[in-house]
Amino acid sequence: MNGMAWVRVGAACGALAVAAGAFGAHWLKKTLEPPDLVTFETGVRYQMYHALALLGLGLLATVAPAGPALRAAGWSFVVGIGLFSGSLYGVALGGPHWLVFATPVGGVAFLVGWVALAVAATRAAPRPSV
Repeated sequence: MNGMAWVRVGAACGALAVAAGAFGAHWLKKTLEPPDLVTFETGVRYQMYHALALLGLGLLATVAPAGPALRAAGWSFVVGIGLFSGSLYGVALGGPHWLVFATPVGGVAFLVGWVALAVAATRAAPRPSV
């Protein structure tokens, strides 16, 4: 994907995070137990963090070649949002218990994404001339 495609993905993930947050604050607040609401809000928060990371990644890709590290970072953030935030949403809403096993896998995907983004940014950095 090119840089602006990643910006669009990040914007969509951010919009969905705002919608989920509003859903949690206005509707789920009345129906969920406090620990479940905290779990849901954690999913929203991490989704928004990584939506913003996707925006930054997309902007980086507009000024630097989108190499394999940058693509790995983007896809890792997307997979992390799906597994980490998605599993927390499911657990909070009373989904099957096995969803808890997806949460740490999503967390690892986030970590891989941040490392890959650091590698991509290092490769994209201008080299000092001697």
